Amino acid sequence: MDLRKLKTLIDLVSESNITELEITEAEGKVRIVKTDPAKSSVGQASPAATLPLAVAAAPAVLGPAVATSSPSVEPAPAVPGHAVKSPMVGTFYRSASPGGKPIVEVGAVVKDGEPICIIEAMKIMNEIEADKAGTIKSILCENGQAVEFGQPLFIIE
Repeated sequence: MDLRKLKTLIDLVSESNITELEITEAEGKVRIVKTDPAKSSVGQASPAATLPLAVAAAPAVLGPAVATSSPSVEPAPAVPGHAVKSPMVGTFYRSASPGGKPIVEVGAVVKDGEPICIIEAMKIMNEIEADKAGTIKSILCENGQAVEFGQPLFIIE
């Protein structure tokens, strides 16, 4: 099942009174469950992880891009200063092109709104800007590393 069709199905469930939708096709099976945020199912165990608009699919259908139900975000860094956090899930890149010069280095002085890295998400390169002026004290991710939403990328002091 292609991603456009899957997104259409998710939108259908979220915008209607349907609470659960399950579709079986030749490529695999997709189950979309909409839960009430007021009713948490923390204490209940279910075969498929139930999150708001959770999608449980066969790994062959969505490949390695399927996220776990509880993504791990690294703990706050031990380095004092302001942490610039990832605004999205994707792949972290220090330079604009492969093998190119990094956008910023440790010790670089940055202004608020100045580009400091790139995160690739769904084949789109997103420039990430500094949300505070200061000096780059630490770079917490490796080039090409997968990053999670809210994961610290840089420490600015």
